[in-house]
Amino acid sequence: MDARGACVTDRRALSQHRDQLPRIRWFFAIADASSLARRAIFLQTIAFVHNLGEPTIRRPNRAPPAATKDGPRTNDEIRNAQVQLIDQTGLNHGTVETVTAVKMALEAGMDLVEISPNTNPPVCKIMDYGKFKYSAQKKAAEARKKQKIVEIKEIKLRPMIDDHDYDVKMRAMQRFFEEGDKVKITLRYRGREMAHQEIGTRLLDKVKADVAEYAKVEQDARFEGRQVVMVLAPR
Repeated sequence: MDARGACVTDRRALSQHRDQLPRIRWFFAIADASSLARRAIFLQTIAFVHNLGEPTIRRPNRAPPAATKDGPRTNDEIRNAQVQLIDQTGLNHGTVETVTAVKMALEAGMDLVEISPNTNPPVCKIMDYGKFKYSAQKKAAEARKKQKIVEIKEIKLRPMIDDHDYDVKMRAMQRFFEEGDKVKITLRYRGREMAHQEIGTRLLDKVKADVAEYAKVEQDARFEGRQVVMVLAPR
């Protein structure tokens, strides 16, 4: 083959190679896409398996606070090994084992009640705890009924108050003191009355003298803006 024939052959081979280039590119593109898809599926599978293997994260359970017992410890609630025992008749048995003391209480149809926990050993008494608790609650209720809540009543005065209004205010004040309440006296000045404060001072001195038999001054007169405040308490 001469040089001219070899040149024609090379041109044909080059032309065929150019024709095959799109097919080759398309083939590698499909191969790359397939590889990426397989890789994505593989990574998803690994992530799924990894999540299945992880333990569920939970918040720690906080135990509720221990409930405080209302009243003394009784029977099995007494944790001391020994107690100083007083039986239901008031007899002091001295120091005995707690188990023995509880057994004695149960045999008597009663309870072992810790009445002095701060001693060593604690002092316990055999008694009917139900009746004891009922009696204590009844005494507490009676004490609450007798307890008086002191209130502060307010009486408002003017420096130029007339005698009739003054007598009405004093009778109300005396009733408050008899009920055990305190009285807050408010004396208010208006306009030019501030220039004659001695009138209000004489009025408050008169009030203190009139109630001196059944009341005392708890807070002496003092200015709060344009008014004077004084607090009286029952004797």
